[in-house]
Amino acid sequence: MIRAEILTYNLPEERIAKYPLAHRDQSKLLYYHKDKLVDKTFNELPELLDKESTLFFNDTKVIPARLFFTKDTGALIEVFLLEPVLPSPVVSVAMEATGKVIWQCMVGNYKKWKDGQTLKLDLEDDGKTIQLSASIYNREEIKISFEWNDANYSLAEIIELAGKVPLPPYLNRESESSDKERYQTVYSQNKGAVAAPTAGLHFTDEVLEELKRKGVKESFLTLHVSAGTFQPLKVENPEDHPMHSEQMVVSRMAIENILESKKVIAVGTTSMRTLESLFWYGVRLINGNSAFKIEKLEIYQEGTLPSRKESFQAILDHMIENKLDTLHGETEIFIMGDYPFMVCDGLITNFHQPGSTLLMLVNSFLNGNWKSVYDHALKNGYRFLSYGDSSLLIP
Repeated sequence: MIRAEILTYNLPEERIAKYPLAHRDQSKLLYYHKDKLVDKTFNELPELLDKESTLFFNDTKVIPARLFFTKDTGALIEVFLLEPVLPSPVVSVAMEATGKVIWQCMVGNYKKWKDGQTLKLDLEDDGKTIQLSASIYNREEIKISFEWNDANYSLAEIIELAGKVPLPPYLNRESESSDKERYQTVYSQNKGAVAAPTAGLHFTDEVLEELKRKGVKESFLTLHVSAGTFQPLKVENPEDHPMHSEQMVVSRMAIENILESKKVIAVGTTSMRTLESLFWYGVRLINGNSAFKIEKLEIYQEGTLPSRKESFQAILDHMIENKLDTLHGETEIFIMGDYPFMVCDGLITNFHQPGSTLLMLVNSFLNGNWKSVYDHALKNGYRFLSYGDSSLLIP
C-alpha cells in the first residue's frame, strides 16, 4: 500500500495555469519513453506515435453546471449540478428531459434556503422569457427539484441559458466567456460532465488531421467526469478514500477498436479509467456477472486473469448476443500502487495536483517513477493543472 504523502511535491501558485494559451496545440509536451525525457511542443505529437497506435478520446461535453439564484433578501444561492436523480439517473436521458428534473447538487448558502421556498430565475432566449424554478426536494440528501414553464426546452438547453462553466476550484477565479469554448475539447459530443477531460484540451483539428495522415487511428468513449475528480486525499490509507462514481457510455465500435489495436493510447486519465474499467467488466462477464458497475477495489484480485483479447471478446460477444450497440455503466475504479495495467500502453495527460488520486494513477502507470517526470516539468517551466501543459507517457 502506498501512502498519499509520498506523492506530494511543492507546486508554486505561479506554476498553476490560470488561463489557457492562445493556441491549444502550442502547449509544451513532455515525452517520457523508457525512462528518457524529451521536451516537445504538443503539435509535434504526430511525430511521436506510429500507425500501430490507436488514440482513445473521451468525448464527454462539459455542461454549465453552476446555477445562481437570488433570494428576495438579496442572498445569493449557488446550485452546482452533480448527478441526475429523476426522471432518470442516466445523464444522457436526464439532459433531454423537459419540464421538471431532480438532481443531486452541492449548494452554497444552503442554510439560507428554507424548505418550501421556491427560487426563480428568468431566462431570455430570442425574445422569449422562460422561468426556471428551484426548490428543495430532499434537504438531507441535497436533492433539488428544477421546473421550467416551457416544455419545448430540454434541460440541456435550459442550463445552457442559465448556467456558468464549472472551472476547477484551484484556478481561484470566476469563469469568463472565453472559458465556454476553451474548457471544452474540440471533439466534445455528449453533454454531462462537470469537469473537462483536460488532456484533450490541447488537440486541434490540425493535429487530429495530421495524426490521421500519419495512420494513427482514433476511437471515442464517454466518461462523464464528476466533481469528485477534484476531491483531495484526506486519509492516511488511500483505500479509505471515498472514490467518486462516474457514468460511462461505450459503443460496440469502440470495443472492436480495442480488440484490433496493437498499441492503446489513452487520451487522459478519464479515458484510461474507462478502458481499464472495461477490462474488468469483461472479467465479470466471463465469471457470469453482467452488472456493469466497477467497484473501487475489485480490480485488485488474486488468481489468473484473462488476456486483454479474451476480456474484450467477452464484451463484444455479450453485446452481439443482446443486440446492444452501446453499453452504459458506472465505475469507481481506483488505480494506485502496483495495479496491473491490462489495456493501456500509453497515456497523454496534464500535470496533476500533489497527493491527488490522479497523481496516484500516473505513479502506478510509470511504475513509481512519477517524480523524475514532475521534477523535470518543474525545472523546465511547464505549466500545471487543467489549463497547463501536457505529457505523453509510454513506460
